[in-house]
Amino acid sequence: MNISKEQIDNLNAVVKVAITKEDYEDKVNTILRNYRKQANIPGFRKGQVPMGLIKKQYGKAVLVDEVNKLLQDHLNKYLTEEKLDVLGNPLPKAQDDFDWDNENFDFEFELGLAPEFEAKLKTKKPIVHYKIVADKKMVDEQVSRLQKQYGKIVAKDTVAKNHELTGKFENAEAEIDNTATIELEKIKSKKAVETLLGKKPGDTVSLKTKGLFKEDYLLASSLGIQSEKAEKLTIEVDFTIQEINERELATLDQDFFDKLFGKNVVASEAEMKEKIKADSEKQFEQQSDQKLLNDITEKLIEETKFDLPAEFLKKWIQLSGEKEMTEEEAAEEYTKSEKGLRYQLIEGKIIKENDLQVQFDELKEFAKGFIKSQMAQYGHMDPQEEELENIAARVLGNQEEVKRLSEQLMSQKLLQLYKEQCNLKTKEISYENFVKEVYG
Repeated sequence: MNISKEQIDNLNAVVKVAITKEDYEDKVNTILRNYRKQANIPGFRKGQVPMGLIKKQYGKAVLVDEVNKLLQDHLNKYLTEEKLDVLGNPLPKAQDDFDWDNENFDFEFELGLAPEFEAKLKTKKPIVHYKIVADKKMVDEQVSRLQKQYGKIVAKDTVAKNHELTGKFENAEAEIDNTATIELEKIKSKKAVETLLGKKPGDTVSLKTKGLFKEDYLLASSLGIQSEKAEKLTIEVDFTIQEINERELATLDQDFFDKLFGKNVVASEAEMKEKIKADSEKQFEQQSDQKLLNDITEKLIEETKFDLPAEFLKKWIQLSGEKEMTEEEAAEEYTKSEKGLRYQLIEGKIIKENDLQVQFDELKEFAKGFIKSQMAQYGHMDPQEEELENIAARVLGNQEEVKRLSEQLMSQKLLQLYKEQCNLKTKEISYENFVKEVYG
């Protein structure tokens, strides 16, 4: 067998594979002899079927199968030994005059080669790294929410400001029939508030849906409908009051602090606010990091210039799926996936050049941390080490989970590298302003 490469350009090559009769003959004959031993053909005793008949019946299929196996094995070995960094998979070139009745065969495969490029972490302009802070307004609002959540509910007989109302929303034509609890302070419409003030359980009022609540999502949840339907809704609904309640705020005392944070973790209102601020800002780090990762990704793609074997990749996309695409469909799919492919190549180069690796012990500790945080969400705050080890072992026994966790851990390693080496500019910002600036 002879394998050679013809370089078309920096991004494209053709590999030629020449297979002779000597390469496959022994294996094909061995398989046919085994077939002969097992063959049951009328008119012949088992094992006594003439070899000529066996070759006529099975020879072509065995030959094709063995030649294809030889092709695959030696082509893969060649690509590995020559250290060819290919994109997609080799594509066989069509041969109009190919004949399986020949003894020697020549095959050609098109290759798309990965480009050579330099991935610079120091971008031309600094990238903003947001440090999201919990300002006084946010902390005070969180304290107020917690006081309400842990406060006492007192029944009232007449609607007044800051009351909660439980009742039924109805509109037969719009198929609305839903019982919900609403807070008067979250109603945006002044007319609706004025209509509700002074009402009693059993009273029914008519409310316009348009601009009813300060937050848009509250309309859908209150009426029990999909958010898409709620966005376009401009009708009147009847609201029949069933209960009127007032929430008396919980007192900021030691019992309250212990309920929230555990025994004697917090001993004063000032300490409580510091704890809320620190916990909130820790949660914001994840959003800030994700924003940073997205921005660095976009900037690296923008500033790292290289060509791709576009025509090869379009052809590969067209032919490699379960269902063959048209040229137009493949071109459209390539356009959609090009940016992702570029970042995969950039990321792979960064990982290789900085020797970033995921070791099994690291992965196990990462899995245990993930499991611990999941358990905490269900109130299991202090699991035993043996319990974590057992669950981690089960998780890491699943290859899909190993792949998912490995990608997450590598993403963390990349983020840490970017923080250390990229051209960053820290910007301190409140969460409210972060949302406005980033999401509009």
